[in-house]
Amino acid sequence: MSEVIASLSRLVRGELMLAKAEATEGVKHAVGGLVKIVVAAIFALVGLNVLAGGAVAALAATGLGPAWAALIVGVALCLLAVMLVLAGRAALRLRGIWPDRALRGVRRDAEAVQAGLNETGARHV
Repeated sequence: MSEVIASLSRLVRGELMLAKAEATEGVKHAVGGLVKIVVAAIFALVGLNVLAGGAVAALAATGLGPAWAALIVGVALCLLAVMLVLAGRAALRLRGIWPDRALRGVRRDAEAVQAGLNETGARHV
């Protein structure tokens, strides 16, 4: 009986370690998404600054050269920011945060223990 209890203890510890590893992996994935969103916010601020500079230059100057160049760069930075936000949002989805493999393992272990108890004729209390 003590061997069964020790085996169950090792089994539970192993499943808990797996759940912890899966949760850690999910958190790392979420942090990566947050970093992308922060970088996107920085690019968006720079893009808005350039767009504002382009609008001022367009109003102040009668020629198209510098103003249009600033507008093109500003729009490109804003597009980059949008792409980073979308990539960050996709990374923040809950995929990978829940310890699915550990839960499946616990279910299999419980079924195996139940089957073993049924084979030995042990009764449920």
